[in-house]
Amino acid sequence: MHQGERKTVTKLRLVAADGLAGRLIQAAGPAWDAYAAHPFVDGIKDGTLPGPSFRRYLVQDYLFLVHFGRAWALAAAKSVDLDDLRACAATLHALVDEEIRLHVRYCAGFGLDEASMAATPEHGATMAYTRYVLAKGGEGDLLDLLVALAPCVVGYGEIAARIEADPTLRLDGNPYREWIETYAAPDYVAVVRAAEAQLDRAAARRLGPTPQASPRWADLVRTFTDACRLEADFWAMGLDG
Repeated sequence: MHQGERKTVTKLRLVAADGLAGRLIQAAGPAWDAYAAHPFVDGIKDGTLPGPSFRRYLVQDYLFLVHFGRAWALAAAKSVDLDDLRACAATLHALVDEEIRLHVRYCAGFGLDEASMAATPEHGATMAYTRYVLAKGGEGDLLDLLVALAPCVVGYGEIAARIEADPTLRLDGNPYREWIETYAAPDYVAVVRAAEAQLDRAAARRLGPTPQASPRWADLVRTFTDACRLEADFWAMGLDG
């Protein structure tokens, strides 16, 4: 990817540039670009992604969401004030009681049922990212865990916003139209805003007014960058099997 292309990809459309999430996206640079502009995403945008690739992704994403529920439970345990505890509990509830249910219903449209998905072995890419997030949460504090989660939580919203703004977007006849519209919808934008606010709140407590000046900044950038790389690997798993 050429430098000019990288700048185009990293131009933020949803995430606030001056918040912690926006700063991390800019700092991650090529790793973010490889995730946000992956060929898998381009295939969703124009409807050319092969059906078996998308179904493989859907099955592993089901398993992925189960582990992310565990990660948000850990985030609740890592919370040090009531605001964060409430935010993590709300996210856990939305994920376990709503998002997974909606995911299962969506997968049924592609001929997938929950029992078969639950019985499918985890792909290495699924294990790598979910265990990485849980490990970061286990060894660090709430901020470490939120940063590891951020490429997924805020990334899907930012990717959907980028897709919607792309002149090559094809919605008519696109089998993945519902996926695009789900993550571009106001409900998911609200999820992204809440995640940004929680990240900024955690950063203000631990990093001070200038995050880049904190001794922890380099480690947080590394965590976010690694998580972006693992997200790109997850797309590649769907695309290549």
